[in-house]
Amino acid sequence: MAERVVRAHPDRLNDEALVGAAQAGDRAALDALLRRHHDRVVAICRQLCRDRSDADDAAQEALIAIVRGLDRFDGRSRFSTWAYRVTTNCCMDELRRRRRRPEPVDDAAFPGLADDNPGPLDHAVRSDDRAWISAGLEALPEEFRTPLVLRDVADLDYATIGEILDLAPGTVRSRIARGRARLARLLDGNQSDGSDVVEEPNR
Repeated sequence: MAERVVRAHPDRLNDEALVGAAQAGDRAALDALLRRHHDRVVAICRQLCRDRSDADDAAQEALIAIVRGLDRFDGRSRFSTWAYRVTTNCCMDELRRRRRRPEPVDDAAFPGLADDNPGPLDHAVRSDDRAWISAGLEALPEEFRTPLVLRDVADLDYATIGEILDLAPGTVRSRIARGRARLARLLDGNQSDGSDVVEEPNR
């Protein structure tokens, strides 16, 4: 009966049910799980990698890694947290393999910053050349850039980012604030170290 429900209406099930069915060999459940998280995986890759080709490679590697590692997922965290951790790690691997000069990017490379859904970084993108955003993010140390992107682009909360990066929420909050300060100074052409921290309310 449960198997018929999965096959007939997989999108009605929560992640936990889909993971269990997929781990038992149900392909329909696996397809539904990947379909549900595909867009967010791609969005994270495009923001962290900047270059469209690198991002697509990282997203493909992430989806493959999620499928291959699903049997080892033990449910101690949410599936989405685990999947986005895998995605972030694939992005970091891709960036280490393909370091290159920052290049101007088009709107398609920043789907989370579309006109209809402005985010915290959107005002900076609107008021400055998008190439400066790409260069600014590239110039940030990885310890600041990754949590900043996960927060302001992927719109994840501090606790989830902390789980993904294995950091305490307070550390995540501090790194995001320092990353924002550094990015603002870079966009202004200031070489300050970004030590002035502007905190935001807990979320």
